[in-house]
Amino acid sequence: MLTRSHVFALSILSLSIQHAFAQTTPSDAAVNDLPTIELQAQATPKQPFNETAGDVSVGRDQLIQGGTTIGNALNGQSGVYSAQYTGGVSRPVIRGLDGARVKITQNGGDTLDVSSVSPDHAVTVDPNAADQIQILKGPEALLYGAGSVGGLVNVIDHKIPSKMPDNGYEGQLGVRYNTGDDGLVYSGDSTVALGSQFALNVGGLKRDANDYILPHDLQETSRREDNTYAKSNDYHAGLSWIYDRGYTGVAYSERHDRYGIPGDNPLYGLCKPSAGKLDCGTLADQQAALQEQDGAAAWINLKEKRYDFKTELNDPFAGFSKLAAQATYTDYQHQEMDGDEPDTTFISKGTDARITLDNMAWAGWTGQFGTQYTQQKLTINGDEALMDPTVTKRYSVFGMQEKQVDQLHFQVSSRIDHQTIDIDGNDVDVGAKNYTGTAYSLAGSTDWAFKPNYKLSLTGSHQERLPLAQELYSNGAHMATNTYELGNDDLQKEKSNNLELGLHFDNDQGLKYNLSAFQSWYNNFIYANTLDRFQDFRLIQYDQTDARFYGVDGDVSYQLSPRYNVGVFGDYVRGKLDDAGNAPRIPGGRLGTRIKADFGQGYSGTAEYYHVFGQDDLANYETEGKSYNMLNLGLAYDGQINTKTGYQLYAKANNLLDSKVYLHESFLSDVPQIGRNFTMGINFNF
Repeated sequence: MLTRSHVFALSILSLSIQHAFAQTTPSDAAVNDLPTIELQAQATPKQPFNETAGDVSVGRDQLIQGGTTIGNALNGQSGVYSAQYTGGVSRPVIRGLDGARVKITQNGGDTLDVSSVSPDHAVTVDPNAADQIQILKGPEALLYGAGSVGGLVNVIDHKIPSKMPDNGYEGQLGVRYNTGDDGLVYSGDSTVALGSQFALNVGGLKRDANDYILPHDLQETSRREDNTYAKSNDYHAGLSWIYDRGYTGVAYSERHDRYGIPGDNPLYGLCKPSAGKLDCGTLADQQAALQEQDGAAAWINLKEKRYDFKTELNDPFAGFSKLAAQATYTDYQHQEMDGDEPDTTFISKGTDARITLDNMAWAGWTGQFGTQYTQQKLTINGDEALMDPTVTKRYSVFGMQEKQVDQLHFQVSSRIDHQTIDIDGNDVDVGAKNYTGTAYSLAGSTDWAFKPNYKLSLTGSHQERLPLAQELYSNGAHMATNTYELGNDDLQKEKSNNLELGLHFDNDQGLKYNLSAFQSWYNNFIYANTLDRFQDFRLIQYDQTDARFYGVDGDVSYQLSPRYNVGVFGDYVRGKLDDAGNAPRIPGGRLGTRIKADFGQGYSGTAEYYHVFGQDDLANYETEGKSYNMLNLGLAYDGQINTKTGYQLYAKANNLLDSKVYLHESFLSDVPQIGRNFTMGINFNF
């Protein structure tokens, strides 16, 4: 019997073979990028290294039309899903991995928010302000963090200008509207020259979205899903002194987010752990709780202030091409509200600093060495104080080198992280012990251009991840995720050995494909083990076991004519725990097709259809993941006002089938997603 993975592999392989031996040779034509975000392997202009075959990046022109969260901006591409929480929160899930195994950095530095603590906490990085978002899966990822086996997401922006703007100014303005949540998004960014050596950047985003509309078949009691609204204000300003051999600059950013928390239930407040099970009171207790509920909605009120410094000096001294240093201080807090009253307050204050040196060719090897220091103090106060205050300090050294030898391209990298976590164990866990550990990681890759237009890549790594504070010390209810969390201060560092094999083809006759197979072997894999469940409320404890993840992903496209490009894409991942069944929240796999069109005279369009398979390889207490079909359409027009100013009008139809979508990869897998909706917008570039 053919499994989903067999169906996907055979579909990709058969299409590749058919096109590889096709006799027709359509003329080569450029197809305009369309409003739907599409990740494509390409060079990274702001980084000195060649991306390995598995790395991908998405550029600014696509990001300004995409989602306002990192998860939404990257969702829908091969191997990438979104752990959607509400309209205002989502994190990327890459090859079945999320949280700490998909680290998110901003310009290579730590974001210092608390998004990895829980999926209801927003990632405080605005994709609309980014020049580029990289997903690094090869050796380069170790320059920014270890343990991100799924992929490390690096968001690159220009809040601190690194060059003078052309003609003294440059920027963009945009506005868009979505019918599904009445969402309005205004965004803008501009860099202006102040004299001949100073550049000022200012920008911001304002978003106001209501609860989203459900698919028609789910509108039995309400047309909209309660508490899925999202409001956001994000502003920044940066100033740089730009000189012949580099630049020095500072930036200030501030954001304020307010978003709802769906799935709130007054009964869950009764639940307490007892001998590894949930005790949620008697029937009389539950009836009383229902009668006493005041109808107040749960929501999150998030505020952050961020201060950045960065400097770069080219040709600092003999043997080195660049010296760079950057530092960030972040003052973050969010309140989990019950109506107008705060129940719990999360406060994170932290510093991240890094220094790097890029070396010139040493026996043909070029690359980078660096060191990084990160400190974060996390304090949780209130009714849901999951753990006592902690101070995490991490000291890191890292390096990467690469070399081209004929048709072979080599990359090697390594990273050492030393981490200490001090806990003030006075309230939640008096007996908690401090943590100290050191992680050693290394990676290597080889790309072989074994014949024209072909590239075969092999990437291997050994990565070690040190446990996070919440994995060690949590002990309390977290109503936003419908969980009671128990930490484990006996956790050891997580180790993984990882392999990826990729085949890539691109010729001047219109055929492209990128196919990858991967496998990871874990020792001491850290996961949230569900011990018991009451309705949608779960008792989880962080635990460890050996594990294995494996899968395939890829895409194939073919330029049928100067006007039309067709392609297929898909992914499949399987996660197994050695002595505990299946890994939790693994998506069921996806197979789809996409058509892009360039109609000429500035007009372009896209049509995308994909099927997400159900998931019946379930972890403890999981419910079966539901399959669904997704159909999206897009149209765009690119125009020019003058030689300096251009614009793009676009319209997108999302979930045209009005499918009932439930995301198995989300903690709130029983919350339905948005129904049929339409987006219209305009962007100006000057």
